[in-house]
Amino acid sequence: MPDAKRKENPEVSIIGTGRLGTALAVALAGRGYSIQSLVARRVQNARKAANLIDARVQVLAAKQLRALLPADLFLITVPDDQISAVARELSKINADRKVTALHTSGALSSDVLAPLREKGWHTGSIHPLMSVSGSSDGEASLRGAFWSVEGDRSAVRLGKAIVKDLGGKSFSIRSEDKPLYHAAAVMSSGNVVALFDVALEMLGKCGLDRKTARSILVPLIASTVRSLETKDPAQALTGTFSRGDVETVKRHLAALKDNKLVEALDLYRLLGQRSLKLTKDQPQITRILKSV
Repeated sequence: MPDAKRKENPEVSIIGTGRLGTALAVALAGRGYSIQSLVARRVQNARKAANLIDARVQVLAAKQLRALLPADLFLITVPDDQISAVARELSKINADRKVTALHTSGALSSDVLAPLREKGWHTGSIHPLMSVSGSSDGEASLRGAFWSVEGDRSAVRLGKAIVKDLGGKSFSIRSEDKPLYHAAAVMSSGNVVALFDVALEMLGKCGLDRKTARSILVPLIASTVRSLETKDPAQALTGTFSRGDVETVKRHLAALKDNKLVEALDLYRLLGQRSLKLTKDQPQITRILKSV
């Protein structure tokens, strides 16, 4: 249930009805929030999101932004490069109450909402540290997520309350650390997918089709994730580098060279050196990796 300490939930307008914006609209409506308006680049997209909510909602195209109904909270869920333009447009609205604006970018801080801050709005950001693949099952897809929350004190307080209502957990970082925080998220999610694709390419050289290779590698990744849930990376590391197996490293490097897998070779060397930092010193392997 929504936080009992608040007299009532804020009225919310959401600008941007992509996967996250729509998921938030559905989830917040399901937790008792009044969704006032939904805005999308094309009004048809806003209407599609509104159809998922059992309530009357104002739907607008982006060019109609100044026609927004009054709201307590404006959630800006557009792509990063559009947030500043949205903030400038919103700053031209004469708010009739204390207003908060929160954007959902992982890499940008609340500073991008400076035009609104200058108008006396509370400003901040909330970013779910998870992949949102669906939108209609908003509440379920966001439940249990960790959210980065930053901004001024009032915006952070409201952001954390929303996260709690959605069944998530919040943490705060300094505004200037948002780019580094988001890069860490990319390293542990998007870059893992890219690394997985490299492994599929390697198994393809072994004669396996991608479907078979994927079915072989997914359980291996899953076992590593389970280990990382309870262990530090130094304890979770297994395999060739943790054992200091010099001859195996030589064979790996030779195979990558012979198959002309240049990107895989570079990644193997780079990540191998990082793996060596997690385990006991292996100067011989370090020299081999650096000499390739």
